[in-house]
Amino acid sequence: MAKLTSFTFISLNGFYKGMNEDISWHQHGGEEAEYSAENLKSSNILLFGRVTYEMMKSFWPTQMAYDSFPEVARGMNNSEKFVVSKSLKTADWKNTKIIKENLIEKITELKKSNNKNITLLGSGNVLKQLAKVNLIDEYQIMIDPIFIKNGESILDNLNENITLELTKSKVFKNGTILLYYKPRLI
Repeated sequence: MAKLTSFTFISLNGFYKGMNEDISWHQHGGEEAEYSAENLKSSNILLFGRVTYEMMKSFWPTQMAYDSFPEVARGMNNSEKFVVSKSLKTADWKNTKIIKENLIEKITELKKSNNKNITLLGSGNVLKQLAKVNLIDEYQIMIDPIFIKNGESILDNLNENITLELTKSKVFKNGTILLYYKPRLI
């Protein structure tokens, strides 16, 4: 069975995005880009919500992306991708399919029928839906060394607590910390 990992970056005060979808505060260079490039070599299936998909699609296929982060751009563009959206008519980013309905059923089936692991990038609304039914096998949370004025918290309004166990951590030279958690079944 495939493993579903959620990768989310947050500010020190727990926001995964600022007002108006702002993520300009997130640091993505140096070691963070190397981490992304290394992870993309694993050929995981990438999963996005519509907002994250549109943001990623607007950057990663561009020449600027290839010039700035060539390995990450290559990995992002060549990966198999799914976008969760009821409003998108087409997905015109290479190797992308749309999940329009029955998210929980589709992801459960994808996990059962696939030998490739799945990585959910950002996509707070999708993360909340999958977390509420315990479909996330690993949470990777990258904490940027910044407090942002205001924003949206990761996993707010849960129906119940999700207890996690720290399995690994990595500290980057710029102060960013990456935490790996697995859900602890109680």
